Parts: sequence; C-alpha cells; structure tokens
Amino acid sequence: MTKISGIYAATMSVINSDLSLNIEKTIDHAEKLIDQGCHGTAIFGSTGQSQLISISEKIDLLNKLSKSKHKDKHLIGTGLNSLSETINFMKIASSLNFKKFLIMPPAYYKYGDSEVIEFYSKIIESIPECKIILYNFEKLCGYKFSISCVNQLVKKFPNQIVGVKDSSYNLFENLKIKNFSIFPGSELKLLKGLELGCSGIITATCNVTAQMSRKVYDDFYSETEQSINQKLCDVRSVFDKYNLISGLHSYCSQEDEIYKNILPPLSLLNKTDEEDLINALKDLKFTNKPSLAA
Repeated sequence: MTKISGIYAATMSVINSDLSLNIEKTIDHAEKLIDQGCHGTAIFGSTGQSQLISISEKIDLLNKLSKSKHKDKHLIGTGLNSLSETINFMKIASSLNFKKFLIMPPAYYKYGDSEVIEFYSKIIESIPECKIILYNFEKLCGYKFSISCVNQLVKKFPNQIVGVKDSSYNLFENLKIKNFSIFPGSELKLLKGLELGCSGIITATCNVTAQMSRKVYDDFYSETEQSINQKLCDVRSVFDKYNLISGLHSYCSQEDEIYKNILPPLSLLNKTDEEDLINALKDLKFTNKPSLAA
C-alpha cells in the first residue's frame, strides 16, 4: 500500500433542520474540498460531529459514498466508544471496500498504553485487512499516545497501523518510523512538519483553507518560495480562538444557512464571537471562494 500523505480535511457533516444527517450534502461538501485541493478527507472525525451521529446514518452515508468518484480518497472515522460497535461498523465499511480508518481510543474512561494496545489488537484481529491511522487527541478522549505505545503498535501490526493524526502535538517532532504517515492536526504545524518529514496534515480548518494548505504543501515539494504560509497560519489562529466546530459552522453559514444546523450539545458561535470571527478574517483578506483563496 502506498504511504498515505497530503492535505486532508477533517470534513464537516451537514445537518438538516430536523437534526438528521444530510447525506448528499455531506458527501458533496467533502468532495468539493478534494476538488479545491485536498488529497482527501476524514469522514466522521470529531469535526464531523461523529460521536453525535447515529450508526444507521453513518452506514447510509457509506453506502452512498461507495459509489463516489472520490471514494478511495476518504479516511473513515468511527467515532464510537464501544469496541463491538466499532468492529461492526468497520466490517460494514470494509464490505463496501473502505479500508482506511481514523480511530481514536474510547473517551471517558481512564487507561494506559497497555489497554490501548489491547483495544486496537481486538479491532485488527477482527478486521485484519484494515489500515488504521491512530487519532491522538488527549483533549477529546482523555488519553495521549506515547511514542513507546505507537512504536509497539506498529511493531505488532506493521501492515495495519499505518499512521497517526497528532492533535496533541507530542509525537510529530519526535516519532521516527519508516514508511509511517504522521499528520499534525493544524495548519500551524504544516510547514514545520513537512520539514521534519511528516506526511501532511489532517485538520478541521481545511474545510475552508483547502487551496491555501495545498499550495503550501506543493510549494514545499517543488522547492518554491513560500508565499502564503503566514496567511494560512494567521487564518488558523483566528479560528483557534473559538470552538472549531462552532466557528466553522458559523462561518460556512454565511454562504449556506444549512450550516446553521448543528447537533446538541454543540452550538453556533454567539453573535459577538461570530462577528469578531468574520471581521478578523476580513482583515486578513481571507475568503474560501476557490478563485480567490490562494
């Protein structure tokens, strides 16, 4: 299998006014990001409100996504605490020829490296054909991968544990594994990560920075002088002042009101914060319209 690399958006889920998942618009949103420059997306990551979406809706989306022209460019998040539900969902995805998954350890309970290794071992024993990108985000699940844990998992499952999304930022500078994908979780780390040998990024704000992020990536590999990295970092820094899901939905709702729909207990930004976000992005002369973003 070719090493996974590039610019990946942790893509948003589009929600109807009755709080059901709008499957067609969610897929359209993700594939528009690929058309704008992303190498792929992570479907049903934390930005996609995965923990709050029903398994039946996720399965319905996978069935539709399996017919997409870009189907091979999507990583599938699970967003499930239950081991058995995770395995069952992955089996369904695998039956539709989705093999690449982004999986975070369960939230809420306290545990250590040995328990995490056991968790992934059970998954891989049930679905040996899977390719897993570990999702390292202590803020969300309460556990932070150690370098030792990642090394042990890769040693035990070299054909299945193929990468890590590092949103806790304790791995990407120091983890060195041959033919292993490392994705920092922010545009702020993109250029530095590439210089250190990382594979790209998987981030929430690539929902609006796809073209800019791709240009930084392409300029790095073509050894072209970086002309837009600072602006990209400035845009990310603006969004970082707020909850990313709230900020992205508030921003995208300026163009399409369907993005105002968000699953409780999540919410849009309050009016003051929304105005501050929009004005700060205007000050940066930022737009995510494809013809102008870069």
